[in-house]
Amino acid sequence: MQPPSRQDYVSLSLPGLESGGYNNSKQWRRQSCWRKWKQLSRLQRSLILCIVVLLFIFGLATYPTVTEHLRGLGDGEQDTDSKDIPGPTFPPLLPEPDKMAQSALPEQTSQRKLSTESRPVLHNHLQRRGNASEVVAENKAAVVKEDLEEGVTGSWHGPLVDTNQATGGAKSKEKDDSPDDQEAKLPQDSASRLEEVRQAFRHAWNGYKQFSWGHDELRPISKTYSEWFGLGLTLIDALDTMWLLGLKEEFEEARAWVATELTFDKNVDVNLFESTIRILGGLLSTYHLTGDALFLDKAKDIGSRLMPAFNTPSKIPYSDVNIGKGIAHPPRWTSDSTLSEVTSIQLEFRELGRLTQDPQYEAAVDEVMKQIHKLDGKQDGLVPMFINTNNGQFTHQGVYTLGARADSYYEYLLKQWIQGGKKDHQLLEDYLQAIEGVKKNLLQKSSPHGLTFVGELSHGQFSPKMDHLVCFLPGTLALGAHNGLPADHMDLAKELMETCYQMYVQMETGLSPEIVHFNMHEGSTRDIEVKLADRHNLLRPETVESLFYLYRFTEDHKYQEWGWEILQNFNKYTKVPSGGYTSINNVRDPEYPSPRDKMESFFLGETLKYLYLLFSHDPDLVSLDQYVFNTEAHPLPIWPTAA
Repeated sequence: MQPPSRQDYVSLSLPGLESGGYNNSKQWRRQSCWRKWKQLSRLQRSLILCIVVLLFIFGLATYPTVTEHLRGLGDGEQDTDSKDIPGPTFPPLLPEPDKMAQSALPEQTSQRKLSTESRPVLHNHLQRRGNASEVVAENKAAVVKEDLEEGVTGSWHGPLVDTNQATGGAKSKEKDDSPDDQEAKLPQDSASRLEEVRQAFRHAWNGYKQFSWGHDELRPISKTYSEWFGLGLTLIDALDTMWLLGLKEEFEEARAWVATELTFDKNVDVNLFESTIRILGGLLSTYHLTGDALFLDKAKDIGSRLMPAFNTPSKIPYSDVNIGKGIAHPPRWTSDSTLSEVTSIQLEFRELGRLTQDPQYEAAVDEVMKQIHKLDGKQDGLVPMFINTNNGQFTHQGVYTLGARADSYYEYLLKQWIQGGKKDHQLLEDYLQAIEGVKKNLLQKSSPHGLTFVGELSHGQFSPKMDHLVCFLPGTLALGAHNGLPADHMDLAKELMETCYQMYVQMETGLSPEIVHFNMHEGSTRDIEVKLADRHNLLRPETVESLFYLYRFTEDHKYQEWGWEILQNFNKYTKVPSGGYTSINNVRDPEYPSPRDKMESFFLGETLKYLYLLFSHDPDLVSLDQYVFNTEAHPLPIWPTAA
């Protein structure tokens, strides 16, 4: 083969670079493109064609609507999986409300597939380094800041909106719809979402039934179980949820286990607080909903076995009881109990006393409240986190929080008052004083967007730390306002509800971490920071609990929309295909949220129950004028006025 001669090459000159560039460029455009093409060598033409083809292919591959269309050519299962392929870091916005029913198909939406048996996780990606999610978070914060400056309410996953503005928008939309349109839309929307919750419960229940039947908690990743007390904790916690959701088959198989397998005659230590709110509360609630005496008999059994906890020098109960031996004791490392442990068992024991006509139950828990009412060491109604069971005095004084170890003390002040027919003014006095103490000592606003949050106080120093547990407070405030307490309680409830919602939407997975810290200094670019050790999500219910209360009392549908987003993200990032849901380690990493391999019993007992009640438009489904929920979401009746 002869080498190419010199004339096989064409020398190209670019117009506009020589003198008289304007005229030359006009002459260049007048020349025939085809003639120029023919003057190119075969090699040059081949290279140009290859480049054009590659650019065309690259354009198709990166154009979202085209790729979605191509993926849709596969089978249905492949199409479902395509939704889980990580695309842009910002999660997609939810569909419009009237389209949500179509997107809520059970067992198809947001379900992730297992790549191998040894990797039963929701995203098949390696754990990324923490700083990557920080960079993404900063980008999102910049987007939100820009949107707010321009008056835009939409953000990366959900709107960072002004509460009043959002409420007004919802009302104006309702005005545009005729009453017939509203009736046509809401029941259909509600039915779709209620069924989605049922499907989520069935999925969780099937995992429990298959891998941990009769045991305390499911470990969905390893397909096994863990024991806490060895009393079928998840099953008992879920009884009234199944009844309310209308899951008759699941309820009957659970009832059969309670009738034939559940026994409390065991040499086992149980935590007084946890066994009271989950087991005693769950059995009492199920008895009231069903009228089945089996559950009352079991409640009497466990209640009587827990009473030795109150045999202390101070009458402040020990934290642990051996229900087989009838011996109670404090933890090995301390003689203290936490405030939430000893003050969040009253609803259950008071109700047990009313049903059995045995005064010992109510007397024991009322004595605790009377002593705490008289104690020194409070600050504007706020209580320390620990109390000594020997002398009945506060310990670790000077630290005040509405988070772990103290949270449900405040909740039960109000709920005992409501349960007893609003007669005990001491309980009401302590509650009102505590709320004023929160406003005075713990309430602050974040920077730059002014989110209202509840921090902590430690020996006079304020900390902008807020547990997810504190998100019970909007619902409790709203419940108080509904029962005649000051109207500004409802205003504060709405502000805090917005904050708790932002704790979800400002995370990359759309799920809240366990603890957040709020920025308060000027010049902050984002309101919320999350430490590496606090990024886990345990499937907690507090935010959806408060959403339920806010929706019931305001009928503002935005609270349902917020709850719907949260449910979809639970499905997307915590649902395990083989059965069950798992808590996760990292809400900041949507590609690999790092499952913890544990499904807490309260996911079935509380989280899914409150979501179901939130999506229901029936105010008589567990009427809040007839029932009060214990801190594990088990409804107990409000006593008749004459009681």
